[in-house]
Amino acid sequence: MGSLVYLGVTRPDISHVVHILSQFISAPTQLHYTHLLRVLRYLRGTISRRLFFPRSSSLQLQAYCDATWASDSSDCRSLSAFCVFLGGSLISWKTKKQTAVSRSSAEAELCAMVLVTAEVTWLRWLLENFGVSVSMPTSLFSDSTGAISMTLDPVKHELSKHVSVDAFYTRAQVQDGIVSPQYVPSEIQLADLFTKAQTGARHCFYLFKLSVLDPP
Repeated sequence: MGSLVYLGVTRPDISHVVHILSQFISAPTQLHYTHLLRVLRYLRGTISRRLFFPRSSSLQLQAYCDATWASDSSDCRSLSAFCVFLGGSLISWKTKKQTAVSRSSAEAELCAMVLVTAEVTWLRWLLENFGVSVSMPTSLFSDSTGAISMTLDPVKHELSKHVSVDAFYTRAQVQDGIVSPQYVPSEIQLADLFTKAQTGARHCFYLFKLSVLDPP
């Protein structure tokens, strides 16, 4: 599993399964070992697959974030995931279990937005140090209208009192022109690959969109 975690630095297509299996390192069962062998067989069959960085790519950031609400049956915690592109090149991604139990799907999505907003803030600072202009807000795509409204609506209502810190942080970044939340349909939410298992067709679709390709 340690080797798979290391490999995940360049293979985003195994990010979700590595995250799941890593939770059972201390007490694995035969079922976990069986799934581990499936991952190894998948890697053996796709050993030439790699990230592609086009030379003509722009230097504008865009990010996708997604979450699964109460997806862990053992503690009802949600899963956050994001991926960040520099032009058409995937440069950052993460799958992470949330530290607290979310009371709604909108709250889980908001936690994912906070996670990627912090990542985008750091990446913008890094690009500025490289001399790259990042004056335009970074597009932040989410498929949750509830989470987006909490980052844009300054009214503190009853349903968001317990997540006011996350809401105010993201809202402050929106007002400062760091990120610009935008809605994207779930069917083309690229961060969905990092939150749940996919069918073969959907898996190939996401890999193509993420530019995880086999060399010609």
